[in-house]
Amino acid sequence: MLDVLSILLSILVFLAGALLVGWTLMSAVRSFVLPRGDNVPLTRFVFRRMASIYRSRARKAKTYAERDRIMALFAPVTLLLLPIVWQFLVLVGYTFMFYVLCEGVSFYQAFKLSGSSLYTLGFYTVDLLPANSLTAFATFLEFTEATIGLGLIAIVISYLPTMYTAFATRETLVTLLEVRADSPPSAVQLISRAYRIRGLDSLNELWSAWEVWFAQIEESHTSLFALNMFRSPQPDRSWITAAGAVLDAAAIMHAAVDAPRTAGSQLCLRAGYVALRHIADFFRIPYKADVGYRDFISISRDEFEEALNTLAEAGVPIKADRDLAWKDFSGWRVNYDTVLLALCELVMAPYAPWSSDRGLQRSVFKMMK
Repeated sequence: MLDVLSILLSILVFLAGALLVGWTLMSAVRSFVLPRGDNVPLTRFVFRRMASIYRSRARKAKTYAERDRIMALFAPVTLLLLPIVWQFLVLVGYTFMFYVLCEGVSFYQAFKLSGSSLYTLGFYTVDLLPANSLTAFATFLEFTEATIGLGLIAIVISYLPTMYTAFATRETLVTLLEVRADSPPSAVQLISRAYRIRGLDSLNELWSAWEVWFAQIEESHTSLFALNMFRSPQPDRSWITAAGAVLDAAAIMHAAVDAPRTAGSQLCLRAGYVALRHIADFFRIPYKADVGYRDFISISRDEFEEALNTLAEAGVPIKADRDLAWKDFSGWRVNYDTVLLALCELVMAPYAPWSSDRGLQRSVFKMMK
């Protein structure tokens, strides 16, 4: 009876090790190889734990610049930590399997064998252990563990160039926006400056460029999830506040500026809120999908009127019917208001009007659970 229980326990320990290794490998593949957004529990756990550490440090910072310097390290350090976590779990999983296969060895000896195999050190092998009927299979496991160890490192190395290429692509338009909309970016400045320099028709180029940009970040910021946490080179810039300024500018142009409506601004708006919603879906941020102009938005009527008055003083033609303009603006803003504010809070974005200058009543960090 005891022999049967011992055999069953050994099988369970071996299967536990094999399942741990398989689960870890699938987590790595789903995080870095699968060409679509996949919310992986292990990866999310590591990022959440590291986020807690960095956020607690950032809260002690006295200035935003200091807080930005702290948070700038969060994503790179966590990315480098992930393969270490993967390798540790693989190490433990193979330790269980070697402990079962190699009779007469201690758990420490199985751990040394697993570590030597994983890191291809070769200082401890199956050949140094007592031979038994499963020695050949244990040798095969040594080779598979060595292959996995090299493969996990190769995944990260091949992942980084792709991610930094996407980061550079994202930051190009974010940087160029400072020329048009100041820093922090302002929708009012974007419209008034375009009107003064080249006329409102010049914004058609911007809508087209940002429509493509929104499509790119929808793909990159879900499949390469860490990009959301990578901060801009300058502390007062952020991809999410730039997105908010462009969307607000397009909404104001469509709703309140007395100029011929163009398809470009509307397509840019739709591309923008669809992209932000998909990114919010990845981080499990809740929002109301079916919305209307009567739903609450974080922008007050007084703020909207002040923005229109500023534009009118700059010479921008404003529609006479302010009530209809507010209704149209609200109808657009409501599509991205919640997700914009949530993502600003998630990435700890710098100050920018109508986005990171107002927070949600609930913690986005808790919503990621």
